[in-house]
Amino acid sequence: MNYPYKKPDRHRRWGFSKGGCEIEVKRNINHTKLILMGSKISKNKFWVKKKRLLFIVAFVTLTVSAFGQEILKIDWPDEYNWKIGSTQEDGKVHMIELIPGNETVDKWTIIGTMMSVKGVKNIPMDNAVKMMFDQAKQNAPKATVTLIEKNESGQNHWVIFKIETPRSNNDKNPESQLYYIIQGEASLYINFVAIKEKTLSKEFVDKWTTIFKNAELVYQ
Repeated sequence: MNYPYKKPDRHRRWGFSKGGCEIEVKRNINHTKLILMGSKISKNKFWVKKKRLLFIVAFVTLTVSAFGQEILKIDWPDEYNWKIGSTQEDGKVHMIELIPGNETVDKWTIIGTMMSVKGVKNIPMDNAVKMMFDQAKQNAPKATVTLIEKNESGQNHWVIFKIETPRSNNDKNPESQLYYIIQGEASLYINFVAIKEKTLSKEFVDKWTTIFKNAELVYQ
């Protein structure tokens, strides 16, 4: 595989394949990189409104043209003065990393990641959780996963869970993530917020669970 950037010396790899769509996430010590394959999707959109940074992962899919353009909206709390740390798009996947305004992708205290994966449908939420956890354990055998909440009623199934890692094989520093995965009409949305802690406090989990559950899938 040809990498669109210099391959890091130390990394962990998360990946899955579904219906010909292969996704491979490379993470070095500090932040996530995404290797993407497939057909091109539309650009992400973002704006600032009432001092809140509202990031929108958007794509246009011909398979659900009756719905128009599907957009996932997450209202990221303005207390961090978010900025885009990196954005990558290639084929079926679009990823944005968000970091506090006074931090960098190489040195952060909290980081948010939004990914839209076009063409991935009908994945059971338990499988999505297992997929992420199995990949995390490859480089962090002591990682643990905890289901927070899921909803598989209706059309847009979603799940919130946490992966807590005291250390990885390549990094003695801890890192834990709270995930929110939701199924769109013709895309899968994978979002998470991460901090450099062995565990996530109840206050952190409650706060970000509320933020993620208030996310909206809208159509234009």
